[in-house]
Amino acid sequence: MTQHKRLLTRVVILLGFLTFLWGSPQVFAAETYQIGTDLTFPPFEFQNEDNEYIGIDIDILHAIAKDQGFEVELRPLGFDSSIQGVQSGQLDGMIAGMSITEERKANFDFSEPYFDSGIQMAVAKDDTEITSYEELAGKTVAAKVGTESATFLQDNQEKYGYSIKTYDAADALYNALTSNKVQAIFDDFPVLGYAINNGQPLKLIGEPEKGNSYGFAVKKGTNQKLLEAFNAGLAKLKDSGKYQEIIDTYITTAAPTASSENTFIGLLKNNWPILLKGLGKTIGLAVLSFALATIVGIIFGLFSVSPIKALRVITGAYVDIIRGIPMMVLAFFIFFGFPFNIPDFTAGVITLTLNASAYIAELVRGGINAVPKGQMEASRSLGLSHSRTMQKIILPQAVKIMIPSFVNQFVITLKDTTIISVIGVAELLQTGRIIVARTSQSTYTYLIIALIYLIVITTLTRIARKLEKKVA
Repeated sequence: MTQHKRLLTRVVILLGFLTFLWGSPQVFAAETYQIGTDLTFPPFEFQNEDNEYIGIDIDILHAIAKDQGFEVELRPLGFDSSIQGVQSGQLDGMIAGMSITEERKANFDFSEPYFDSGIQMAVAKDDTEITSYEELAGKTVAAKVGTESATFLQDNQEKYGYSIKTYDAADALYNALTSNKVQAIFDDFPVLGYAINNGQPLKLIGEPEKGNSYGFAVKKGTNQKLLEAFNAGLAKLKDSGKYQEIIDTYITTAAPTASSENTFIGLLKNNWPILLKGLGKTIGLAVLSFALATIVGIIFGLFSVSPIKALRVITGAYVDIIRGIPMMVLAFFIFFGFPFNIPDFTAGVITLTLNASAYIAELVRGGINAVPKGQMEASRSLGLSHSRTMQKIILPQAVKIMIPSFVNQFVITLKDTTIISVIGVAELLQTGRIIVARTSQSTYTYLIIALIYLIVITTLTRIARKLEKKVA
C-alpha cells in the first residue's frame, strides 16, 4: 500500500511539473517571428557604428520580446516593402514608424500606440526668408513618399500655394534642401531633430503639427497572439519606466555622430568592414546569378535558332516577357507574389538570373547569326547534321564574337544588383544607405561606393580584355 501511495505521489508531482512546463512559455523554445522594419529611419530604426540594429522601435520590440518570451528576426526591407511583406504573409508583423490611420486599419490590425508622432517643417540653416507656412507660396517643398508629412502637404497645398516633391529616403530629402532643389522639407520632428544633431545644416520652423500615433502592425485577422503579446509587453514597459528610458535615450540625450565620421577618411575607416560585407554580397549576387543566367540564356539562345518552330516561339515569348517587365517590378513579384516565403537573397538571384538570361539569349542568337550562313549550308551539303555543324563549326566562331558582349552583360548584372536592395538585400548600395541614415554623410558615403564600383568594374573589364585576346 505504501508503495502504491509513493507511486501515486510521484505521478501527481510529475503531472504537476508537466502542467507547469506546458503553461510556461519561457521553458520551451521561444517562437520566432519575422518582423519587417526600415533601417534608414533614425532615431526609430538604424544601425550604429558597430552595425547593431538600434533605435526607438527596435529597442521597444526587443524589450517586449524578452518580456513576453518570443524571438524576433528583423527583416530590414524598408517601409513600403515591409508593408507588402505583411500583406503577402512573408512577414508576421512590422514596426517602422507606421502611423495608425483609418485607411491602414482596413488592411492591418494595430497594437496600442507606442509613440505619438508630429510633423514639423525644416529649412536650410542659413535661410532667413521662410519663417512660417505663409512664406511657402510659390516655393517647392518636399517630404518622403507615403508618409504622414506627404499627406499633410497634399491637404494644405491649395491653402499655402506651394508645389510638392516626394523622395524615397531621408538622405535624398536633405540633399534636395541643401542643394536648393526645394526650399523646405517636412518630416517627423524626432527624425529632423536627429538629423540636425548629426550635422545636417537644417533648422526647425514653428511647432510640430499634431500627428497620428505609431503602432506595431500585423495583417488584419492574423497573428493576434503576437499582437496581444506586444500590447502586454508595452504596458509593462511603460509601468516599469523602461519605455521612457528608451525614448529619452534617442530623443532627449541622443549623442551626435562621432566627429571621426565627418571626414572621408574617418568614414571609410569606421565603416570599411560593413562596406566589404556589402561588396561581398554584391559580387555574390552578380556571380551566382550570371552563372545561372548564362546556362539558361545559352539554352534559350540555341532554341532561338533551332529549326523547330515551337522552340523559337517559346524563346521569343520568354525574351519578350522578361525584357518587357522592369526589373524592380520583377523583384517585387518574385519576393512578394508567391504564397510561400522566399529568402530575399534567393529572390534577388532569381530576379537577376531571369533578367540577364533574356539578354544573354539574344546575345547567343546574334552571335550565331553573325557567322556567315554559307558555312551552315556548306557543312550540311557535306553530310554533317545540324547539331554537329553547330557544335564543330558555328559555335566556336560565335563564342569569339560573343565574348565582349558577355563581359558587358556581366558588368550590367553587377550594377543591377543595386535594384535588388528594394527587397531588403543588404548589398553595397543598401549598406551605404544604412551608413548615411546613421551619419548623414551622404556625399562621402556615395563617393566611397562609387569608387568601389569603379575599381571592381575596371578590374573586371581589364581581365576580360586579356581573356578576349587569348581566345581570339
